[in-house]
Amino acid sequence: QVQLVESGGGLVQPGGSLRLSCAASGFTFSSYFMRWYRQGSGKERELVATITNSGGGTSYTDSVRGRFTISRDNAKNIVYLQMHSLKPEDTAVYYCMVRGPYEYWGQGTQVTVSS
Repeated sequence: QVQLVESGGGLVQPGGSLRLSCAASGFTFSSYFMRWYRQGSGKERELVATITNSGGGTSYTDSVRGRFTISRDNAKNIVYLQMHSLKPEDTAVYYCMVRGPYEYWGQGTQVTVSS
């Protein structure tokens, strides 16, 4: 069965960096686009970044472009989200997602940006 397991979240000061990882299993990872979403408290879940199956194409929501980088390792079945210059408004639970016949989500990892 499809499994997505996020890790790497935590508490960081404004301006700091974190790298999130999402380990995937149960499907042919290299055949699918991967996405990172986030959901802040009391907010709707929003798409943060997308990467094509080969890793050759990426896209970002405006609020993170230039600060976040999505990447993937198809040999290890992992997708990453490198986050720099973090702001309090980046505080959220971050999820990875793959869309196949259904949408599959991980359990999420909490990122808190606070001094």
